Amino acid sequence: MDSITVVNAILLFGAALMLVGILSSLVASRFGAPLLLVFLVIGMLTGQDGPGGVAFDNYRLTYLIGSIALAVILFDGGLRTRVAHLGGALAPAATLATVGVALTTVIIGLFSAWMLKLDLVEGLLVGATIASTDAAAVFFLIRASGLQLQRKVGATLEIESSTNDPVAVFLTVMLVGLVSAGASGAAGDAGLMIVGRFLQEAVIGGAAGVAGGFALAYLLNRVDLPSGLHPLFVVASVVALFALSAVLHGSGFLAVYLAGIIVGNRQVRALPAIIAFHDTITWLCQIVMFIVLGLLVTPSQLLPSLGPSLAIAFGLIFVARPLAVALCLAPFGFSRKEIAFVGWVGLRGAVSIFLAAIPTLAQAPNAQTYFNVAFVVVIVSLVVQGWTITGLAKRLKLAVRQTVRSVNRIEIDLPGQLAQEMVGYEVTPRCPILARDAAPKWAVPVFVIRDHEILDPGRAGGLKPGDYGYFLAPHNRVAELDGLFASLDAGRAKPALGEFAMRGDTALASLSALYGLQIAPEDAELTVAEVFHRRFEQAPTVGDVAEFGPATLVVRGVDDGRVTRVALRIEDEGDEAAPPPSPAAPGDGGGGFGGVVDRIKDLLRKGAGQGA
Repeated sequence: MDSITVVNAILLFGAALMLVGILSSLVASRFGAPLLLVFLVIGMLTGQDGPGGVAFDNYRLTYLIGSIALAVILFDGGLRTRVAHLGGALAPAATLATVGVALTTVIIGLFSAWMLKLDLVEGLLVGATIASTDAAAVFFLIRASGLQLQRKVGATLEIESSTNDPVAVFLTVMLVGLVSAGASGAAGDAGLMIVGRFLQEAVIGGAAGVAGGFALAYLLNRVDLPSGLHPLFVVASVVALFALSAVLHGSGFLAVYLAGIIVGNRQVRALPAIIAFHDTITWLCQIVMFIVLGLLVTPSQLLPSLGPSLAIAFGLIFVARPLAVALCLAPFGFSRKEIAFVGWVGLRGAVSIFLAAIPTLAQAPNAQTYFNVAFVVVIVSLVVQGWTITGLAKRLKLAVRQTVRSVNRIEIDLPGQLAQEMVGYEVTPRCPILARDAAPKWAVPVFVIRDHEILDPGRAGGLKPGDYGYFLAPHNRVAELDGLFASLDAGRAKPALGEFAMRGDTALASLSALYGLQIAPEDAELTVAEVFHRRFEQAPTVGDVAEFGPATLVVRGVDDGRVTRVALRIEDEGDEAAPPPSPAAPGDGGGGFGGVVDRIKDLLRKGAGQGA
C-alpha cells in the first residue's frame, strides 16, 4: 500500500507542476516574459535549492525526455514549413547550420578555455554545447509573440535552427570522446573523425527522414484509422523514426525535421487535425522539458563558475554569434539590418542544456562545469535575447504587421478522397467575405446555418453577419479562405482618410511617383504583389499590410497564394509634422504626398471619399 501511495503522490506532484506551468503562461504573457524562462524557473524553484526541495539528478531520464520532446518539436517545425517559401533561404541557412556552428564553436571555445583555464579540447567542448540555436526556442518565442518576420529572414532562422542541432550533436559527442580518452593533443586527427562522422549521420539521417516522411504520408492516406487516432499515430511514428535513425547511427533530429516537411507539403488525410494536435503536444513538450531541466540544476553549484559563465554568455551573444553570422550571410546579399537581426536571434535553449548533460552521462572530466556554463548561457539568452526579439524586429523594420485576428475554423474530414476538405466559418461583421459578391470559384458552398436553420446556398443567398458558412475547398487553399473569414482588427490601425483600390500587378514605382510612397531601393522594380510575396514569411492573406511611411497597402484579394487586389490607405497623421513633400507626378498639381493628402481631406469634407 505504501508503494501505491508513493506512486499517487508522484502523479499528484507531476500534475501540479504541469498546472502551475500552464497557468503561469497567463502571467508571463501579460508581462511579456519569455515563457520558456518561466517554465525553467518553476523547475528550479521545485528543485533541491528551491522551496520545493526535490533532489533530482537523473541525467539519463533527462536525456530521454529531452530526446522525445525535441523530436516532436522539430517535426512540428517541419510540418509548418512551406517548401515554396524556402527559395533564397536554403543556402544561407545551411551555411549557418554548418559553417556557422563550427565558427561559433571555435570562437567561443578558445575564449572558454582561457576563462575557465581548461585544455583546448575541453574549451571547444564548452563551445560545442552552446554553439547551436535552439529550434524549440526560436519557433516558440516567435509564434507565441505573434511576430511575423519578413520571408527571407524568417525562413533563414527557422531552417538554420532546425538543421544545426545535428552539427552541434556531432561536435559534442566527438569532443566528449576525446576528453574522456585524454586525447587533448589529438585535435588535428580528431578533425577527420568529426567530418567523417558528420557526413555519415547527415546522409543516414537525411535518407531516413525522406523515406520516413513519404512512408508516413502514404500510411495516413491508405490506412483507415478510427476517428481521432491520426494525430497519435503521427506522434508515435515520429518518435519511432527518431529512434530508428539514431540506432542506424544517423541524425534523428534531421530525420524528423525532413519528415515533417514532406508530410506538411503533401495531401494528407486529417492534416488540419494533425497540425492542431501538434500545437498542443508541442506546448506540452516545452513545459515538461524545461521544468525537468530546471529540476536538474542546483543553483548553489553555479556560483563558483558564475563569473566566467556570464562572460562566456555575453561573449557568445555580442561577439561569437554576430561574427559567425556576418561571415556566413554576407556572401548571400543580406543587408546589414538583416545580418544584425539574425545574429541577435541566436537563442539558446533546451538543446544546449541537453548537450551539456552528455559529458555527465559519459563521466567525462569537468562534466559539471560544462552543464553549469550551458545553464547560465541559456538563462542569459532567454532574458537578453528572448525579451527583445519583437522590439528589435520592429525597430529594424523586419516585422510585417497583420491586421487580422486568428480565424475560428471548423474542419470535417472526408474519408475516401484527398483533394477536398470541408471547412466551416462563423461570419463576423468585419470579415472580408462580406465585401465580395460570392466566395471564390474554387470554394464550393455546401450549406449555410442562419438563425438555427440549415439552408442550401441558393436559398440562403449572400452571407450575412451571424451566419455559419460551410465550403468544400482544396487542401492547399484553405489558408486563403481563412483570410476571407478572419475579422479585421480595426483597433491596430491608424485612422485612415480613405482607401483606394488597385490591382496586385500595379508597379510600386508608379505608386511612389503618384503618392510619394517611401520605398526601399530594392523594392523599386517590384509590383505590389511581389512586395507582399517577398516580405511575408507565410503566404499573404486578406488583411495583411505593408507600410510605406504614412501610407499602407492592405491586401484585399488573394488567389492561389498571390495578391490580386490591394487597397492603399492614406492614414491621418493628425497634428504630426507632415513629411517633406516629394516631387509632383505628372498631373499631380504639386505637393507630392502632402498635396494628395490635402486634396483627399477636401474631398472627404465634401462627402466624396472613395472606398476599396
